[in-house]
Amino acid sequence: MTRSLHRWIGLIASVLLTVVALSGVALSIFPAAEALTTPAAQHISVAELAARVQAAEPTVEQIRRAPSGRITAYYYEGDQPASAVIDPATGTPASSADISDLERWLTNLHRSLFLDDTGRFLTAGGAAVMLALAISGLFLMARRAGGWRFVLKSVRGSGDGRLHAVVSRLALPGLFLSSLTALWMTASVFGLLPAGAGAPTFPADVSGKTGVALTSVTLLQETPVNDLLSLNFPATGDATDVFTLKIAAGEAYIDQGNGALLAWSDTGWVDRVTRFIIMLHTGHGLAWLGLVLGFSALAVPVLGWTGLIVWLKGSRARRATSTDGGEADTILLVGSESGTTWGFANTLQAALSAQGLCVHIGPMSSFEPAHWPKARRVILLAATYGDGAAPASAMGFIERLERTPAKPGLPLAVLGFGDRSFPAFCGFAAEIATIAKDKGWAALIPFDTVDRQSPQDFARWGRLLAETLGLDFELKHQPTAPKTWRLPLISRRDYGASIQATTAILRFSLPKISLWQRLTGKAFPRFEAGDLIGIVPQGSDLPRFYSLASGTKDGFLEICVRKQVGGLCSTQLTALKPGDIVAAFVRPNPSFRPARGGKPVILIGAGAGIGPLAGFARRNRARRPMHLYFGTRHPASDALYAEELSYWKKDGRLTSVSTAFSQTASPAYVQDILRKDAERIGKLIAAGGQVLICGSRDMAAAVAAVLADILAAQGFNLALLKATGRYAEDVY
Repeated sequence: MTRSLHRWIGLIASVLLTVVALSGVALSIFPAAEALTTPAAQHISVAELAARVQAAEPTVEQIRRAPSGRITAYYYEGDQPASAVIDPATGTPASSADISDLERWLTNLHRSLFLDDTGRFLTAGGAAVMLALAISGLFLMARRAGGWRFVLKSVRGSGDGRLHAVVSRLALPGLFLSSLTALWMTASVFGLLPAGAGAPTFPADVSGKTGVALTSVTLLQETPVNDLLSLNFPATGDATDVFTLKIAAGEAYIDQGNGALLAWSDTGWVDRVTRFIIMLHTGHGLAWLGLVLGFSALAVPVLGWTGLIVWLKGSRARRATSTDGGEADTILLVGSESGTTWGFANTLQAALSAQGLCVHIGPMSSFEPAHWPKARRVILLAATYGDGAAPASAMGFIERLERTPAKPGLPLAVLGFGDRSFPAFCGFAAEIATIAKDKGWAALIPFDTVDRQSPQDFARWGRLLAETLGLDFELKHQPTAPKTWRLPLISRRDYGASIQATTAILRFSLPKISLWQRLTGKAFPRFEAGDLIGIVPQGSDLPRFYSLASGTKDGFLEICVRKQVGGLCSTQLTALKPGDIVAAFVRPNPSFRPARGGKPVILIGAGAGIGPLAGFARRNRARRPMHLYFGTRHPASDALYAEELSYWKKDGRLTSVSTAFSQTASPAYVQDILRKDAERIGKLIAAGGQVLICGSRDMAAAVAAVLADILAAQGFNLALLKATGRYAEDVY
């Protein structure tokens, strides 16, 4: 419900909001310019200021002080009214007080769209829409993060969806404040707020005299200029008129003959709040806040565009043929991080629809059995993110499943999607199946998995589903190729050739990105060391993934690749020459990188697994304690990153470097040097240290066994470290 409300309100109001927001961005510049050009403030009284202005301009009728400190006097030049910004030090005009035609035009556009009161109601409606979007966006942000306590964690995902989420997070406070203050100002203009105290009753007992010296008026002497809002002078030749003084605390009438205070009225709370809100909204008096709000408003067209793109992509992924949940007999829910699982869901939906079933397809975050009165089955296609976590479109699903009672006559089928090379293969889907069984949900068919997006695994599962449903269909899924970028190789360093175990450090240049691609969120995605690059080898549709040894800020993309016997992709990569091109895409891997802060980091790797570890060291410019344990064959043939490691140790990015060589006179493996350094490792972990491991599965298992012994002596265990995010593996 929240997602639909957020989407449709945003799409319908996007044009209005864009116009209002962009005009607001332009207007935010004027308060800053005003603050820069306003004459310096003077620590004087209103009496001194008024006397100086009257001496310079005897026909002065009014003096106003803006929240920025700018003082404006209104007077006559001959028989023509005039105004000027006043230098309070002299009381003389310093510059013109006229508003530029551009500012006046922008103000009318922003306030009323040139439609007077009708336009004001329209822009107020836009403010209400923005407030609704800000509130619903906040709830969606919390849902995406997995709960309110995670709302400030780094944003997951990629492409337009990630850009939308990142920009939303940055702009949300400013948009919330702008919309809320705009609604208050509209209510004030149309008299919808409680009435304020108003002006005091005009006095009937004036002295009838004129000509009091301004510097002798007690109230004007006691009022600092910084408290002044306005001072109106009595009309020339009218002995019954008075001085009218408005300050933050209230409004007063002062006799022009003897300077006596004739009447006073305190400012009501509504007026005080309204004055403060106008300052917040316009930035006059808070120029820095005006610029912040302007920057936030600049996000509106970006959010409108990326929101539209995400919606269009989602619509295509879910297909327009999806039946409404209230009418469907089959509910198909998808949990996907990168979007590939949606392709399998579309294939399944098409097959079931062709058999006459009414299928509703949606994200797993929309799990609401109470809304499906005609449903006879629920099918869950769940990918696993990172180390067994829920993907973005399934946030909160586990919690909903645990609190939802099993519904008789509504069996579940759970199909997991993952990669067997990862330790937590289909961990999220397996957790769902276990919880569903414990809660008493009937199983439509047994839990099953699809490895590496295998169409064969999917077809095999589909045949069992068809048999169970008594239908006749075959799931023939054609994987959708991911969008790839052409990356040219700019350099390579080769190792291991002398022992027939070629390993290469390959550095690729980043694609050139146009301004339009950046503005539309279609630029090459940002990445960090530890993220993954998917490379599609020639002769295959299935990408192979390699851990990145660099980040976007390094200005290049680097990987470390060992040639595998019979390996299609590694063979092609290790045969590349500078200038050759690969087709590749980036996939985030935020669970494998050093945690923020200054706690120690223990890097453990072997062979080509040093790639991301070298990337972590390269970006450790803060010189946090970072210890590398690295195993390889021989220093003469496999000294990967030897020069960099030596340099990084000297400049403090690496606190220590310990190496093990398996093909020397005294062979050793990385687990051996860990065992020898058990005391220091134990102290580092006790100090809150994090362990990051990259390399082969066998190496990681051997390292885990050694670390388990070391941790036992410190009262820790691997399970505890993993649960707290202090132990992560990137294995193959």
